[in-house]
Amino acid sequence: MANVISDETIDYVGILAKLDLNVEEKEQAKKDLAEMLDYIDELGELDTTGVEPMSHVFPVHNVFREDVVVNGDDSENILKNAPGEKDNMFLVPKTFD
Repeated sequence: MANVISDETIDYVGILAKLDLNVEEKEQAKKDLAEMLDYIDELGELDTTGVEPMSHVFPVHNVFREDVVVNGDDSENILKNAPGEKDNMFLVPKTFD
């Protein structure tokens, strides 16, 4: 195990994560973090020459459609439901002064 996690680091991570760890939990967390860092170091040793970087495992394409108006301006029919109308807008009673 090349990565050794200090008690101060565990205390700091506990504060950041808002965890109240007892002594046994701190020791387990130190061991777990060290194992994770060792695994990351192991991954860093892999030869990735010629491997294209990617941001996602699956090919991601834009799934959004074009923003095309299909129903047009129907404000005349919409304003028929308004309590009042002025300058092609709803006219409603004041709610505050």
